[in-house]
Amino acid sequence: MENITVNIEKILDFIPQEKIKSYNEKIKKVISDLYNKNGKGNDFLGWLTLPSSISEEELVEIEKTAEYFINKIDVLVVIGIGGSYLGTRAVVEALSNSFSCFQNKSDLPLILYAGHNICEDYIHEIMQVLDKKSYAITVISKSGTTTEPAIVFRLLKQHLEKKHGKSEAQSRIIAITDKNKGALKEISMKEGYRSFVIPDDIGGRYSVLTPVGLVPIAIAGFNIREIVEGAKKMEDICGENSDFENNPAALYAAARNALYSEGKTIEVLASFYPRLMYLAEWWKQLFGESEGKENKGIFPASVIFTTDLHSMGQYIQEGKRNIFELVLSVRDMKHKMMIPQDKDNLDSINYLAGKRISEVNKMAELGTILAHVDGGVPNIRIDIPKINEYYLGQLIYFFEMACAISGYTLGINPFNQPGVEAYKNNMFALLNKPGYEEETKKIRRKTEIK
Repeated sequence: MENITVNIEKILDFIPQEKIKSYNEKIKKVISDLYNKNGKGNDFLGWLTLPSSISEEELVEIEKTAEYFINKIDVLVVIGIGGSYLGTRAVVEALSNSFSCFQNKSDLPLILYAGHNICEDYIHEIMQVLDKKSYAITVISKSGTTTEPAIVFRLLKQHLEKKHGKSEAQSRIIAITDKNKGALKEISMKEGYRSFVIPDDIGGRYSVLTPVGLVPIAIAGFNIREIVEGAKKMEDICGENSDFENNPAALYAAARNALYSEGKTIEVLASFYPRLMYLAEWWKQLFGESEGKENKGIFPASVIFTTDLHSMGQYIQEGKRNIFELVLSVRDMKHKMMIPQDKDNLDSINYLAGKRISEVNKMAELGTILAHVDGGVPNIRIDIPKINEYYLGQLIYFFEMACAISGYTLGINPFNQPGVEAYKNNMFALLNKPGYEEETKKIRRKTEIK
């Protein structure tokens, strides 16, 4: 079976190949530090060998849970923020029918997401939908006290209990949380919820291959074994003893760090496949939260082409030359559609008649890459045989490994997120949270709130 690959040919006009190869020894040490736990944040490396560590018992337990809920509900609400929901959404959106919400009949639950914002209208509207649906909740939080998901879980728990009664509601809630401690763990034990563990040594943005992602993905009806197998294959390809030239994660990390050293401070992930939009959102969190520290890091952005070629494409083609592109290129489509002949040809596209739409999309992709490279934008391409569970598993592990290598190469800790606390502290002070009295006084003076 084929594997995803990384192609760096279109950056060699901007960066000499020797410079990329010069990262070989440094990255070799970085990978050794990861496996020997010698680097920063080494208490959050559980993801490193996770695919090959997932047991048959764990998979069976998740599959049994999924079978129970698939036969019981119309909707699963995934409550979480950041890595607690983005990985799930990336996989589910990539594998789902683009218009599944409009299908009148489906044997599989629709997956909805909450707790990733505190917009009152959004929460009200999702509850309106749930009034008319048979639903269950998967609430994901190590602590159970993260503000956004805690608010929504309190509301939906109350809504579910009112709709079905407390006992039935308890059978419709899955808690994915810490093994031993935290508010959500305490609530789940008290209420008797089904529960799964978030490993202590895996952070949220690296957690897709834990129950955080696998449970809701399985309930959505997708093959989690194939996801794990794909990730396991990429774990092997990117392993401790792999050669630099044959390690796609190492090659990608070296290429982006080489570009960064030459002033390319923005990386634009581009895809010609709308289903990969949330894969890009997960990628942005993974790299943005991991690398944006100590006034360092490449800023991750994303676009969906050809749609965004009619907007952001102008900037990419002719704007400030501090950007490079990462293109997710998918070879085979699930469906086949041909462009028909039209006798009047008023739209002047008869020259495309008889061609597959995917062929036209491919030529748009190739034409865009050539135009952007000619315009001064280096291009890295990831070739993906097709969008399915196996290759998504490969892609997830590839990006996780590349992010860790890239972060260590940059000299930062890619496994913490100290900057995320700043907004929380200000918000808690403005809301008069107990224990924040002094901060409240300071911030109210700043904002002149009386």
